[in-house]
Amino acid sequence: MAKWRCSSPISSQAQVRRLAEQALARLPRIDVLINNVGGYWNTRHVTVDGLERIFALDHLVPFLLTNLLLDRITHSAPARVITVSSNAQAMGRIRLDDLQGASAYSGAEAYNQSKLANILFTYELARRLAGTAVTANALHPGLVHTSFGAEDPGRTQRLLVPVLRPFMKSPAGGAAMSIRLAVAPELRHVSGRYFARGRPKRSARSSYDETLAARLWQTSANLVGLTLGRRQS
Repeated sequence: MAKWRCSSPISSQAQVRRLAEQALARLPRIDVLINNVGGYWNTRHVTVDGLERIFALDHLVPFLLTNLLLDRITHSAPARVITVSSNAQAMGRIRLDDLQGASAYSGAEAYNQSKLANILFTYELARRLAGTAVTANALHPGLVHTSFGAEDPGRTQRLLVPVLRPFMKSPAGGAAMSIRLAVAPELRHVSGRYFARGRPKRSARSSYDETLAARLWQTSANLVGLTLGRRQS
């Protein structure tokens, strides 16, 4: 199985499209796609595409990349799509009327929303892939010792991270759940689930709202310039 890892920062849709082109050129098949991307900024930042940075990076990057690679993934079936979310999704609220936080911005609320969007995306993707032998699942990796949020931390982060750092997982430990979802034989047919602490867990109540998921999917497609069809029958 060919393995390819992109560790370069991605901040624009043009970069995501270039990444997808490179992957398709190098990989004749894609058995597993792990979307592990996330950022936090306490103050509102806007990308070169004119989008609020947390929503653009944490949700729209995996949404766009997955869709650009989806034909190759489907043709490689059985295959798996795994998206790293966070337990912050439990506090998230999808504000379809202001996804970019233009009228009122909070870094914490923007992050919680993006992590809930990861779950909604995963569940909707699983529904669209039903019958294809491609599964889609999401996970919470736990608290991991990285430089996450260090560029523009909020007051709570500045206070809590030093206290929690001794209890945080190493990056390798944080990757363990993603690896399990990628290779565990017993999870081959499990799709549309959220995992935390090594087992399936119920996500936020709103994450099971199929109407909300479909609306978010279409809105996201519009924001990244994708003309995508409806759910597969």
